[in-house]
Amino acid sequence: MATPLSASRFLSALRDEGLIVVEHRSWRTHNRNHKGPWGPTHGVMIHHTVSSGTHSSVDLCYDGYAGLPGPLGHGVIAKDGTVYLIGNGRANHAGLGDDDVLRAVIAERELPRDNEANTDGNRHFYGFECINLGNGEDPWPAAQLTAVERAAAGICRAHGWNQRSVIGHLEWQPGKVDPRGFTMDAMRERIGRRLGRAPDGPPPPRYEPYPGASFFQVGRNSPVVTAMGRRLVAEGCGRYEIGPGPRWTEADRKSYAAWQRKLGYSGADADGIPGRTSWDRLRVPR
Repeated sequence: MATPLSASRFLSALRDEGLIVVEHRSWRTHNRNHKGPWGPTHGVMIHHTVSSGTHSSVDLCYDGYAGLPGPLGHGVIAKDGTVYLIGNGRANHAGLGDDDVLRAVIAERELPRDNEANTDGNRHFYGFECINLGNGEDPWPAAQLTAVERAAAGICRAHGWNQRSVIGHLEWQPGKVDPRGFTMDAMRERIGRRLGRAPDGPPPPRYEPYPGASFFQVGRNSPVVTAMGRRLVAEGCGRYEIGPGPRWTEADRKSYAAWQRKLGYSGADADGIPGRTSWDRLRVPR
């Protein structure tokens, strides 16, 4: 039993375990708390999405669909091991499950077979959706399985739980099959080994690669432009009345020209269109 982690502690728990984490849209305030309580938390539940494609799957889990509004969990684990945060609080992922299973999770003992659906799981479990078709044929890349291990271990470590606090949806609710393609017993063994050693620590920062001069033109709409603008503001080069935002504008060009001048460029070399050298020095976070 535990008080749910704050958004900041949740994020730190994942990053401290060595995960690459992307904060998706307004995940920190995205929840279903108006439909019921969130907490006390008792464990972590693993699912598969029955979908393909990273961005479409993340948006699906963030938004939900007719009859099941999002968020459909707290994080989405992509094939490459990146974790996209989609919710903070009560989420539509666990549904009703077996109270005997919940008691076993709380006691961190062997799970009984689930044969009832009488207990609200959305209140008590963190949920991670893993991108997979769930047909038994779609592969589970090593990077994705390692990310499942790290994500579950990070939350368990933050709460002082062991690996028996991690279950699959199929162990909670009768009739569910997810996650399909690996066994939860094997995953719990991996999580237990990881919890037996110190966390790996945050991964090194990743920066946006130079997209080319042609990328920076009027009408371009991209989160890369927003990230660039924020870095320019941090460097004291922002020339924005409103923003920065995702659409490339004259304010972005003037701000980047100020950055070029700060680096010692002048004339045509400080025209506000990013070049590779100045871009690499700006270090726009990915």
